[in-house]
Amino acid sequence: MDRPTPHVPDPDALARPLGDPLGEILHLLKLTGAFYCQARMTAPWGVAVPGFPDLLSFVVVVGGRCWLTVGDAEPFEAGPGDLVLVTNFAPIGFRSDPAQPLRTLEALPVRKVSELYETLEFGGGGAETSLMYGLARIDHAAAGMLTALLPDVLRIDPWEEDAGGWLQGTLQFIAREARELRPGGETVVTRLADVVMIEAIRRWLTSDEAAGHGWLRAARDPQIGRALLAVHRDPARPWTVEALAGVAGMSRSSFAARFTALAGMPAMQYVVAWRMRLARRALQETRAPVAAIAADLGYRSEAAFSRAYRRLFQEPPGQLRRRAAAAG
Repeated sequence: MDRPTPHVPDPDALARPLGDPLGEILHLLKLTGAFYCQARMTAPWGVAVPGFPDLLSFVVVVGGRCWLTVGDAEPFEAGPGDLVLVTNFAPIGFRSDPAQPLRTLEALPVRKVSELYETLEFGGGGAETSLMYGLARIDHAAAGMLTALLPDVLRIDPWEEDAGGWLQGTLQFIAREARELRPGGETVVTRLADVVMIEAIRRWLTSDEAAGHGWLRAARDPQIGRALLAVHRDPARPWTVEALAGVAGMSRSSFAARFTALAGMPAMQYVVAWRMRLARRALQETRAPVAAIAADLGYRSEAAFSRAYRRLFQEPPGQLRRRAAAAG
């Protein structure tokens, strides 16, 4: 039987000392690529790409310059080596100049290289721009909480001093592989693109003041962070406020007040929310029965689990699978 083990992502996790919860999340952060397109455009040109729910979009300008519009925002210019990560699932417009009309990607001569990789050549024969566009999903139960706090658009200039030479070198390597597309090149490009996207998120987490709010603020707190990490590692444990306060080395009352102030919700509400996010992931990625998922997350009855799931997602657990089956 296909049973998930959502509460033990690492077999040795529970044996390790409690450390940095944010660091552990970043360590486990992975991206599941959905689509990549390497494009060579010649002015004048304009391409419209739709937004996709639950998928991050990214653009790397390999050569030349272009104008980007994210959703209804004002256009901005990007040049060689610039990395733009769009986190709000909005449609993106790419143009040779801000006034250029857009054509949908589906209407253009895209060449399919593999299931995940396509190439495109399009335009009027003028100045050339090369770029790489991709879609990816964060493969972590904390994805929803993380993307809710990210800014709509993350921009990284790899030539900034603190970006480090490795990022410059990685983007240059992606550019070379995209231009030459040697055997296996699409695999190299997509894997490196995942690394660059994760680095964009990491740089924001470690350098932007906005990353110190909400759930991330709680994760950074030495004591509350220890409690969060304990829940993440063993969500099926019958947690109580007293038990979590013990992990944090605090009194029950001090812990409860501090947790709510930092995380924006009471500790036990967070425990349930974390379990439900793991459950949603298991429902999407496995064929395990709802009862088995409930048991793996510490619920003695499927009914109690279903009530908790419905309160958070406003639908029964099985609805997600039925919707996916109807769509596919």
